[in-house]
Amino acid sequence: MIAETCACRAAYLGDLIAREKPDRSTAHHVRECIKMPTSVSNSSARTWFITGSSQGLGLELVKNLLVRGNHVAATARDAARLCENLGEHASSELFLPLQVDLTDENSIKNAVHRTGERFGSIDVLVNNAGYGLLGSVEETNDAEARAMFDINLFGLWNVTRAVLPLMRAKRRGHIINMSSIYGLVAGAGWGLYNATKFAVEGLSEALALEVEPFGISVTLIEPGYFRTNFLTAGSLAMPKSTIDAYSAVRDMTKEHERIEGSQLGDPVRAAEAIIDVASRSPAPLRLLLGSDALQLATQKIEDLTAGIGQNKEATLSTDFR
Repeated sequence: MIAETCACRAAYLGDLIAREKPDRSTAHHVRECIKMPTSVSNSSARTWFITGSSQGLGLELVKNLLVRGNHVAATARDAARLCENLGEHASSELFLPLQVDLTDENSIKNAVHRTGERFGSIDVLVNNAGYGLLGSVEETNDAEARAMFDINLFGLWNVTRAVLPLMRAKRRGHIINMSSIYGLVAGAGWGLYNATKFAVEGLSEALALEVEPFGISVTLIEPGYFRTNFLTAGSLAMPKSTIDAYSAVRDMTKEHERIEGSQLGDPVRAAEAIIDVASRSPAPLRLLLGSDALQLATQKIEDLTAGIGQNKEATLSTDFR
């Protein structure tokens, strides 16, 4: 339980000290406990820094890595929930829970600094935090769009910027960015989510070219539908205002609610695939996860190829002669 987990209480304490003005709603979680080690040394272990770790694929990844003996710094908006969901794994000395606000650059920098102090370096960064919204482009307001970009894109961007100096200093590292099959394929009702994940794809492609000279790899993970809680209210938002004309989007939303719990993808196997890809050299730029992702990506390639061929004459007609 939370009250019995020293590592989790240490996360609260570190967060409260960093903010200097403790939030009274969380301060009561801080208790006396056995002093945590200031550093952990294990030459065979790798250090992973994972965002969005309190549920879903991020949580499965943390559990799997700790069982394998890796050092794991895991971030979440609510460290108590993270520790509770991890159960007995939260008491491991290999685990550093971090309460982080991904919209606050100082919160991110503090988490990365504490990880470096505890484990010495960061070998693998997994930018996993994110959420979705099901609504048409017209229904999605400015505030909703900016809020999602703040987490799905700019949070990822700022975490990456904070971690890169550590990796460049070691001249090694692996950055794994969680995209989605919807980073390759668009769907009605997914416009905002598509926009953030398409942006992650472009950023990651450019980043891979920039950091290759430093021995750093970049991999995009593109999952299909997995049996996590992504389709529940905690991870999937709806627009505050809807428009009756978009009845097809409402029908699609209801269909997604019906498939919750019956998705094809196994999050445990996905976590294993991500751990495996982190050990591959050279690492792939992209990794599709799930048969549905493969089917949709293949169709997208076929559609692109057909469209390019159909418009080849117009394409070539614009060059100077």
